[in-house]
Amino acid sequence: MKLLETIRFEKGEFANLELHQQRMNASRKVLFNNTDPIELLPLLQASTLEVSLGLFKCRIIYSKQIEKIEFIPYQLPNITSLKIIIDDEIDYSHKYLNRNQLEKYYWQKGNCDDILIVKNGLVTDTSFANILFYNGIEWLTPANPLLKGTQRQFLLETEQITTAEIRPSDLKYFKKARLVNAMIRFEDEVDVEMKSIC
Repeated sequence: MKLLETIRFEKGEFANLELHQQRMNASRKVLFNNTDPIELLPLLQASTLEVSLGLFKCRIIYSKQIEKIEFIPYQLPNITSLKIIIDDEIDYSHKYLNRNQLEKYYWQKGNCDDILIVKNGLVTDTSFANILFYNGIEWLTPANPLLKGTQRQFLLETEQITTAEIRPSDLKYFKKARLVNAMIRFEDEVDVEMKSIC
């Protein structure tokens, strides 16, 4: 079993590195009973020597120990529509390298750009990002996402968003949705109109 951490690297800085490290070491402890923490910063700094300026996705593949670190140039996605998919059994509580559960639904998106997964009657995540909803006053995010993303955690800790149980029937009360993940910040405004979620 292999896992993945994806970290935003821009202008010599790793975004939310401490949150990524906490999640990685927590997953190693739960899945592999490995209590010896890995310190990411020294390993990553040694890997950035040949990375040029720009925005990069730093991918860390690991199990008990880190197996591979790579840097891939990144551009923000253009996501303007979501198709609702229902699956009460899906489990992505750790950031697994194997994304077969998610990818099988991604190909059912039809003319939409991505999917929005509903589990046990509650909205969770898209295939690759946490989702936020704006009601005209505040931003809310599903209380039970498939994966507790680091950008989502940062926004919660800085009190920019709050959690709520959101059902598909609640979507009509929101003005817009916004995607966030390790690479997509809140301020990047990757937004989806509510009428484009179906």
